Amino acid sequence: MSELISSTYGKGNVKFLKVKKSKQDPKVQDVLEANVEVLLRGAFDESYTKADNASIVPTDTVKNTILIEAKTTDVWPIERFAAHLAKHFTTKYSHVSGLEITIVQSKWSKYEVDGKLHAHSFKHEGPETRRTYLNYEKKSGDITLRSSIKDLKVLKSTGSMFYGFHQCDYTILKPTTDRILSTDVDATWEFDLKKIGKGDLDSVIKAASEGLFDFSYDSARTTTLNLFALENSPSVQATMYNMSDEILKKVPQIKTVTYVLPNNHYILFNFEWKGIKENDDLFYPASDPNGKIKCTVGRKSAKL
Repeated sequence: MSELISSTYGKGNVKFLKVKKSKQDPKVQDVLEANVEVLLRGAFDESYTKADNASIVPTDTVKNTILIEAKTTDVWPIERFAAHLAKHFTTKYSHVSGLEITIVQSKWSKYEVDGKLHAHSFKHEGPETRRTYLNYEKKSGDITLRSSIKDLKVLKSTGSMFYGFHQCDYTILKPTTDRILSTDVDATWEFDLKKIGKGDLDSVIKAASEGLFDFSYDSARTTTLNLFALENSPSVQATMYNMSDEILKKVPQIKTVTYVLPNNHYILFNFEWKGIKENDDLFYPASDPNGKIKCTVGRKSAKL
Protein backbone atom coordinates (compact mmCIF):
# COMPACT_ATOMS: atom_id res chain seq x y z
CA MET A 1 0.00 0.00 0.00
CA SER A 2 2.87 2.41 0.71
CA GLU A 3 6.29 3.28 -0.67
CA LEU A 4 9.07 5.57 0.48
CA ILE A 5 9.18 8.56 -1.87
CA SER A 6 12.24 10.34 -0.52
CA SER A 7 14.29 10.61 2.62
CA THR A 8 17.13 12.57 4.15
CA TYR A 9 18.70 12.63 7.57
CA GLY A 10 21.71 13.98 9.42
CA LYS A 11 22.72 16.36 12.17
CA GLY A 12 21.83 19.99 12.79
CA ASN A 13 22.93 22.63 15.28
CA VAL A 14 26.54 21.46 15.21
CA LYS A 15 28.30 24.53 16.55
CA PHE A 16 31.94 25.52 16.77
CA LEU A 17 34.21 28.54 17.01
CA LYS A 18 37.58 28.30 15.30
CA VAL A 19 40.54 30.59 15.93
CA LYS A 20 42.98 31.41 13.12
CA LYS A 21 46.39 32.74 14.19
CA SER A 22 48.68 34.77 11.98
CA LYS A 23 51.88 32.94 11.04
CA GLN A 24 53.84 36.17 11.48
CA ASP A 25 52.36 37.02 14.89
CA PRO A 26 50.23 34.43 16.72
CA LYS A 27 48.59 37.18 18.78
CA VAL A 28 46.97 38.52 15.61
CA GLN A 29 43.92 36.32 15.24
CA ASP A 30 40.57 35.89 13.54
CA VAL A 31 37.57 33.83 14.61
CA LEU A 32 34.75 32.04 12.82
CA GLU A 33 31.68 30.84 14.73
CA ALA A 34 29.38 28.54 12.78
CA ASN A 35 26.25 26.45 13.09
CA VAL A 36 26.30 23.54 10.63
CA GLU A 37 23.62 21.17 9.36
CA VAL A 38 24.41 18.18 7.14
CA LEU A 39 21.60 16.02 5.71
CA LEU A 40 22.51 12.85 3.82
CA ARG A 41 20.75 11.13 0.92
CA GLY A 42 21.44 7.67 -0.46
CA ALA A 43 20.82 3.93 -0.07
CA PHE A 44 19.10 4.15 3.28
CA ASP A 45 15.63 2.91 2.29
CA GLU A 46 15.80 -0.34 4.26
CA SER A 47 16.30 1.54 7.50
CA TYR A 48 12.83 3.03 6.93
CA THR A 49 10.98 0.18 5.26
CA LYS A 50 12.56 -2.90 6.88
CA ALA A 51 13.94 -1.54 10.18
CA ASP A 52 17.43 -2.53 8.96
CA ASN A 53 20.00 -0.05 10.26
CA ALA A 54 23.05 -1.54 8.53
CA SER A 55 23.38 1.34 6.06
CA ILE A 56 22.89 4.19 8.52
CA VAL A 57 25.85 6.47 9.21
CA PRO A 58 24.83 7.54 12.73
CA THR A 59 23.96 11.19 13.17
CA ASP A 60 26.53 11.24 15.97
CA THR A 61 29.14 10.27 13.37
CA VAL A 62 27.93 13.13 11.17
CA LYS A 63 28.42 15.49 14.10
CA ASN A 64 31.89 14.14 14.85
CA THR A 65 32.86 14.42 11.19
CA ILE A 66 31.84 18.10 11.02
CA LEU A 67 33.93 18.92 14.10
CA ILE A 68 36.98 16.87 13.08
CA GLU A 69 36.97 18.36 9.58
CA ALA A 70 36.55 21.86 11.06
CA LYS A 71 39.66 21.18 13.15
CA THR A 72 41.77 19.71 10.35
CA THR A 73 40.85 21.88 7.36
CA ASP A 74 40.33 25.55 6.49
CA VAL A 75 36.81 26.76 7.30
CA TRP A 76 37.27 30.24 5.75
CA PRO A 77 35.12 31.04 3.86
CA ILE A 78 32.12 28.91 4.73
CA GLU A 79 31.51 28.06 1.06
CA ARG A 80 34.86 26.26 1.03
CA PHE A 81 33.98 24.28 4.15
CA ALA A 82 30.60 23.28 2.69
CA ALA A 83 32.26 21.98 -0.48
CA HIS A 84 34.90 20.16 1.58
CA LEU A 85 32.23 18.42 3.67
CA ALA A 86 30.28 17.44 0.56
CA LYS A 87 33.39 15.88 -0.97
CA HIS A 88 34.26 14.09 2.28
CA PHE A 89 30.87 12.47 2.91
CA THR A 90 30.29 11.36 -0.68
CA THR A 91 33.83 9.97 -0.98
CA LYS A 92 34.08 8.20 2.38
CA TYR A 93 30.64 6.55 2.18
CA SER A 94 29.95 4.96 -1.19
CA HIS A 95 26.22 4.64 -0.51
CA VAL A 96 25.81 8.39 0.16
CA SER A 97 24.51 9.69 -3.15
CA GLY A 98 24.10 13.33 -2.19
CA LEU A 99 23.57 15.77 0.61
CA GLU A 100 22.44 19.20 1.70
CA ILE A 101 24.68 21.41 3.80
CA THR A 102 23.66 24.64 5.51
CA ILE A 103 26.17 26.77 7.40
CA VAL A 104 25.23 29.87 9.41
CA GLN A 105 28.15 32.10 10.41
CA SER A 106 27.78 34.54 13.29
CA LYS A 107 29.16 38.00 12.62
CA TRP A 108 32.12 38.88 14.84
CA SER A 109 34.07 42.06 14.01
CA LYS A 110 37.28 43.46 15.45
CA TYR A 111 36.89 46.82 17.15
CA GLU A 112 39.18 49.80 17.58
CA VAL A 113 41.31 50.35 20.66
CA ASP A 114 43.51 53.46 20.78
CA GLY A 115 42.72 54.25 17.16
CA LYS A 116 43.45 50.86 15.59
CA LEU A 117 41.75 47.49 15.32
CA HIS A 118 42.64 45.26 18.23
CA ALA A 119 44.54 42.12 17.22
CA HIS A 120 42.28 39.58 18.93
CA SER A 121 39.21 41.27 20.42
CA PHE A 122 35.81 41.16 18.73
CA LYS A 123 32.28 42.49 19.11
CA HIS A 124 29.19 40.59 18.05
CA GLU A 125 27.18 42.15 15.22
CA GLY A 126 24.09 39.98 15.72
CA PRO A 127 21.45 39.17 14.79
CA GLU A 128 23.01 39.54 11.33
CA THR A 129 24.50 36.31 9.94
CA ARG A 130 26.33 35.13 6.84
CA ARG A 131 24.98 31.86 5.40
CA THR A 132 25.62 29.33 2.70
CA TYR A 133 23.64 26.37 1.34
CA LEU A 134 25.12 23.61 -0.83
CA ASN A 135 23.20 20.74 -2.44
CA TYR A 136 25.30 18.08 -4.17
CA GLU A 137 24.30 15.02 -6.20
CA LYS A 138 27.23 12.62 -6.67
CA LYS A 139 26.02 10.70 -9.75
CA SER A 140 25.21 13.74 -11.89
CA GLY A 141 27.74 16.08 -10.29
CA ASP A 142 25.03 18.72 -10.00
CA ILE A 143 25.73 21.42 -7.42
CA THR A 144 23.46 24.15 -6.13
CA LEU A 145 25.33 26.82 -4.19
CA ARG A 146 23.63 29.79 -2.57
CA SER A 147 24.97 32.29 -0.07
CA SER A 148 23.08 34.83 2.00
CA ILE A 149 22.99 37.79 4.32
CA LYS A 150 20.21 37.47 6.88
CA ASP A 151 18.83 39.76 9.60
CA LEU A 152 20.86 42.84 8.69
CA LYS A 153 18.62 45.47 10.32
CA VAL A 154 18.71 48.90 8.64
CA LEU A 155 16.72 52.12 8.99
CA LYS A 156 16.79 55.55 7.41
CA SER A 157 14.72 58.41 8.80
CA THR A 158 14.10 60.09 5.42
CA GLY A 159 14.90 59.52 1.75
CA SER A 160 11.98 57.17 1.13
CA MET A 161 8.73 57.76 -0.74
CA PHE A 162 5.60 55.84 -1.61
CA TYR A 163 2.97 57.37 -3.85
CA GLY A 164 1.16 56.76 -7.13
CA PHE A 165 -0.03 53.35 -5.98
CA HIS A 166 -3.33 51.74 -6.93
CA GLN A 167 -6.24 52.90 -4.77
CA CYS A 168 -9.71 51.52 -4.26
CA ASP A 169 -12.51 51.75 -1.72
CA TYR A 170 -10.43 49.62 0.69
CA THR A 171 -7.41 51.94 0.57
CA ILE A 172 -6.76 54.27 3.51
CA LEU A 173 -2.95 54.61 3.15
CA LYS A 174 -1.94 58.18 2.30
CA PRO A 175 0.69 58.85 -0.39
CA THR A 176 3.95 60.30 0.94
CA THR A 177 7.20 61.71 -0.38
CA ASP A 178 8.95 61.48 2.99
CA ARG A 179 8.84 58.48 5.31
CA ILE A 180 10.97 56.25 7.50
CA LEU A 181 12.21 53.12 5.74
CA SER A 182 13.37 50.15 7.81
CA THR A 183 13.85 46.47 7.05
CA ASP A 184 15.64 43.28 8.06
CA VAL A 185 17.65 42.34 5.00
CA ASP A 186 17.42 38.76 3.77
CA ALA A 187 19.48 38.63 0.57
CA THR A 188 20.48 35.45 -1.24
CA TRP A 189 22.64 35.03 -4.33
CA GLU A 190 22.90 31.78 -6.29
CA PHE A 191 26.11 31.00 -8.14
CA ASP A 192 26.32 29.81 -11.73
CA LEU A 193 28.56 26.75 -11.41
CA LYS A 194 29.22 26.82 -15.16
CA LYS A 195 31.20 30.00 -14.53
CA ILE A 196 33.27 28.54 -11.67
CA GLY A 197 36.02 26.39 -13.16
CA LYS A 198 34.73 22.95 -14.13
CA GLY A 199 31.68 23.41 -11.95
CA ASP A 200 32.67 20.63 -9.54
CA LEU A 201 33.45 20.60 -5.80
CA ASP A 202 37.18 21.07 -6.40
CA SER A 203 36.43 24.17 -8.46
CA VAL A 204 34.34 25.57 -5.60
CA ILE A 205 37.22 24.97 -3.19
CA LYS A 206 39.68 26.61 -5.62
CA ALA A 207 37.36 29.61 -6.12
CA ALA A 208 37.22 30.01 -2.33
CA SER A 209 41.03 30.20 -2.22
CA GLU A 210 40.94 32.82 -4.98
CA GLY A 211 38.55 35.00 -2.97
CA LEU A 212 35.38 34.68 -5.06
CA PHE A 213 33.00 34.03 -2.17
CA ASP A 214 34.35 36.71 0.14
CA PHE A 215 34.24 39.17 -2.77
CA SER A 216 30.64 38.19 -3.54
CA TYR A 217 29.61 38.60 0.10
CA ASP A 218 31.38 41.96 0.45
CA SER A 219 29.88 43.19 -2.83
CA ALA A 220 26.35 42.16 -1.85
CA ARG A 221 26.58 43.67 1.61
CA THR A 222 28.19 46.94 0.47
CA THR A 223 25.73 47.32 -2.40
CA THR A 224 22.79 46.72 -0.06
CA LEU A 225 23.96 49.30 2.48
CA ASN A 226 25.04 51.91 -0.07
CA LEU A 227 21.90 51.84 -2.21
CA PHE A 228 19.67 51.75 0.86
CA ALA A 229 21.31 54.93 2.11
CA LEU A 230 21.84 56.84 -1.14
CA GLU A 231 18.72 56.12 -3.19
CA ASN A 232 15.69 58.35 -2.69
CA SER A 233 13.59 55.21 -2.67
CA PRO A 234 10.32 55.32 -4.63
CA SER A 235 9.37 51.94 -3.13
CA VAL A 236 10.92 48.91 -1.49
CA GLN A 237 10.25 47.08 -4.76
CA ALA A 238 12.30 49.51 -6.87
CA THR A 239 15.18 49.68 -4.40
CA MET A 240 15.55 45.90 -4.02
CA TYR A 241 15.56 45.50 -7.81
CA ASN A 242 18.31 48.10 -8.15
CA MET A 243 20.34 46.35 -5.44
CA SER A 244 20.01 43.03 -7.27
CA ASP A 245 20.95 44.57 -10.61
CA GLU A 246 24.08 46.14 -9.12
CA ILE A 247 25.21 42.86 -7.53
CA LEU A 248 24.79 41.02 -10.85
CA LYS A 249 26.96 43.67 -12.52
CA LYS A 250 29.72 43.34 -9.92
CA VAL A 251 29.92 39.53 -9.75
CA PRO A 252 29.64 37.68 -13.11
CA GLN A 253 29.57 34.28 -11.36
CA ILE A 254 26.25 35.07 -9.67
CA LYS A 255 23.21 33.77 -11.54
CA THR A 256 20.32 35.21 -9.52
CA VAL A 257 19.79 37.49 -6.54
CA THR A 258 16.79 37.18 -4.25
CA TYR A 259 15.71 39.71 -1.65
CA VAL A 260 13.07 39.21 1.02
CA LEU A 261 12.45 42.53 2.77
CA PRO A 262 9.85 43.06 5.48
CA ASN A 263 8.71 46.67 5.78
CA ASN A 264 9.22 47.54 9.45
CA HIS A 265 6.63 50.25 9.98
CA TYR A 266 7.05 53.31 12.21
CA ILE A 267 3.84 55.25 12.78
CA LEU A 268 3.49 58.88 13.86
CA PHE A 269 1.90 59.35 17.27
CA ASN A 270 -1.37 61.27 17.26
CA PHE A 271 -1.18 64.06 19.84
CA GLU A 272 -4.35 65.94 18.83
CA TRP A 273 -5.90 64.96 22.18
CA LYS A 274 -3.18 67.13 23.74
CA GLY A 275 -3.75 70.00 21.35
CA ILE A 276 -0.61 69.22 19.34
CA LYS A 277 -1.72 69.14 15.71
CA GLU A 278 1.69 68.94 14.04
CA ASN A 279 3.94 65.92 14.66
CA ASP A 280 6.59 64.82 12.20
CA ASP A 281 9.34 63.52 14.44
CA LEU A 282 7.95 61.14 17.08
CA PHE A 283 7.03 57.63 15.97
CA TYR A 284 6.16 54.28 17.46
CA PRO A 285 7.21 50.91 16.00
CA ALA A 286 4.28 48.83 14.74
CA SER A 287 5.36 45.20 15.04
CA ASP A 288 2.49 43.75 13.01
CA PRO A 289 1.06 43.47 10.53
CA ASN A 290 3.99 44.39 8.29
CA GLY A 291 4.56 44.53 4.58
CA LYS A 292 6.75 41.81 3.06
CA ILE A 293 8.26 42.22 -0.39
CA LYS A 294 10.13 39.52 -2.31
CA CYS A 295 11.84 39.39 -5.69
CA THR A 296 14.37 37.33 -7.63
CA VAL A 297 16.43 39.05 -10.32
CA GLY A 298 18.47 37.17 -12.93
CA ARG A 299 20.36 37.86 -16.11
CA LYS A 300 18.54 38.38 -19.39
CA SER A 301 18.76 35.42 -21.74
CA ALA A 302 20.73 36.06 -24.88
CA LYS A 303 18.48 36.69 -27.87
CA LEU A 304 19.07 34.40 -30.84
